[in-house]
Amino acid sequence: MAYNLLKGKRGIISGALNEESIAWKVALKAHEEGAEIVLTNAPLAMRMGEINKLAETCNAQIIPADATSVEDIENLFSKSTEILGGKIDFVLHSIGMSPNIRKGKEYGDLNYEWFQKTLDISALSFHKMMAVAEKQDAMNEWGSIVALSYIAAQRVFPDYTDMSQAKAVLESIARNYGYRFAKLKNVRVNTISQSPTMTTAGSGVGGFDAFFEYANKMSPLGNASAEDCANYCIMMFSDLTRKVTMQNLMHDGGFSSTGITEDIVEMISPK
Repeated sequence: MAYNLLKGKRGIISGALNEESIAWKVALKAHEEGAEIVLTNAPLAMRMGEINKLAETCNAQIIPADATSVEDIENLFSKSTEILGGKIDFVLHSIGMSPNIRKGKEYGDLNYEWFQKTLDISALSFHKMMAVAEKQDAMNEWGSIVALSYIAAQRVFPDYTDMSQAKAVLESIARNYGYRFAKLKNVRVNTISQSPTMTTAGSGVGGFDAFFEYANKMSPLGNASAEDCANYCIMMFSDLTRKVTMQNLMHDGGFSSTGITEDIVEMISPK
């Protein structure tokens, strides 16, 4: 059921690769709730994915952009405001990639050039997006900017390696730019710390299946799905959350507040 929560709003959604992507589901929900959107992803990711199908469904245009390139982001915001016919009301940053994880590097044996790439793609791109939006005065008053994070920013998950640092930087940027953008334009900036989710990016982490099941048993409500996360993002883009900013919002079925559960006890107890 749609509620017209985003009627008349304009948004940019990054990171939709295929139907499993959280960004894909956010785009569908935003369209359903009355928003006009522009889709963006890196040219390589666009070749790997199915974003054209999503664009057709959402009646949206696609603007390719390398999120590490300020020039590409400048083009993204200037073209988006032109296509959508006005300033932007919401932005989803759903971008993350670690060459070290992709190539199976242990945490004690990281390639530092790749580490810098992880930080640039997964975190600094968020700062670049907001800095460009500010300089172009591309955001409407009371706009909302959301990035997707993960609890590994605060706790150790060994297989998440350098992405843990990237998410910590991402959350810090959200707080600092959240303050700045609130003072400038009443724009709010938040991160959503999502449950492990069966997406192409998530399942690239070593031992993901086992951890997904563990998190599900540790969460009293079970893992939050990509669909659940999309609903949460829509709420954050809507006018219902105008005074929520600079927060890292846990969206994990209670995982982050749970010490141990009966399911876990049952799983590890001797038979």
